[in-house]
Amino acid sequence: MTPILFVDRDGTLIEEPADFQIDAYEKLRFVRDVIPAMLKLRDAGYQFVIVSNQDGLGTEGYPQASFDGPNDLMLQIFASQGITFRDVLIDGTWPQDNAPTRKPGIGLMLPYLQDRSIDWSRSAMVGDRLTDIQFAENMKIRGFQLRTEQFGGDWDWTSIAHELADAPRRATVQRNTKETKIRVEVDLDRTAEPQTHTGLPFFDHMLEQIGKHGGFALSVQAEGDLHIDEHHTIEDTGLALGQALREALGDKRGIGRYGFTLPMDETLASAALDFSGRPYFVFEGEFKRERVGDMPTELVPHFFRSLCDAAGLNLHLSVRGDNDHHKVEACFKALARALRQALPRQGTALPSTKGAL
Repeated sequence: MTPILFVDRDGTLIEEPADFQIDAYEKLRFVRDVIPAMLKLRDAGYQFVIVSNQDGLGTEGYPQASFDGPNDLMLQIFASQGITFRDVLIDGTWPQDNAPTRKPGIGLMLPYLQDRSIDWSRSAMVGDRLTDIQFAENMKIRGFQLRTEQFGGDWDWTSIAHELADAPRRATVQRNTKETKIRVEVDLDRTAEPQTHTGLPFFDHMLEQIGKHGGFALSVQAEGDLHIDEHHTIEDTGLALGQALREALGDKRGIGRYGFTLPMDETLASAALDFSGRPYFVFEGEFKRERVGDMPTELVPHFFRSLCDAAGLNLHLSVRGDNDHHKVEACFKALARALRQALPRQGTALPSTKGAL
């Protein structure tokens, strides 16, 4: 089955001028990132259909010929880049006509609604106005409103392509207890600068290593009873992060599953892991200092144990060296690089002879 991306034209594919009519070649400007995004969606199996309201098209104030020239050039440019449209559906009525063919009405969609070859669960609508979102609701498909100064919206083309083509593995975990309030967000299929705030700067730095070297988007916000000590904040962050990884992985189809030995100056750390669904943690190493920065070294293995328990992760972590700062950081980096190997999808097969992970 084929998913369809229904797209508005003005303000979505091409920029909309102040007079809301693209009736001259010099008014033709493409929306930022639209071509690379649509190429990504094309490669993911999407077909494209333009659905556009053009007020008074064919009247003296907006002659058909004035519309056709720039529109044909737009289609030619898209085609030259490998993007073709299954259909171009234009409604030329005025808003006061209340025509069923005018968005958000779906009168133009009747042939598509009867097409059983369309994958409606993956199909979507992209536009810059609220009427485009209402159209999507009427079609019972997902709607994306592009961010513009005039009409608002929350999306850009790059994010839309990621959302639809990558089927991103995301999770948000909110863990609230009498001791801590932890919020962890992960997107395993997107890279971004880690955002961490736990009230413990060194621990923040270590969590940043996981997102940065793990190759996925990570946000951690934590409020804990630091007036007592660091234990609950570090432990509960490990539990929340582990739960987020477990939820984001879903059924684990296609993942690498296993993974890393990492040198850091005089230190050598090794993280061998398996997303087996059976939590187990083995740690080999010792620290001479009681604390590194504001993080007690006794809580380093405790963090990883909490992570394993919540993620269903089997982790064997070892470290040796002379500098405790290097040793702690190498542990986090080794885990992160192992995650970078284990988390990416390499197909659709389940990496297990058991039939489940």
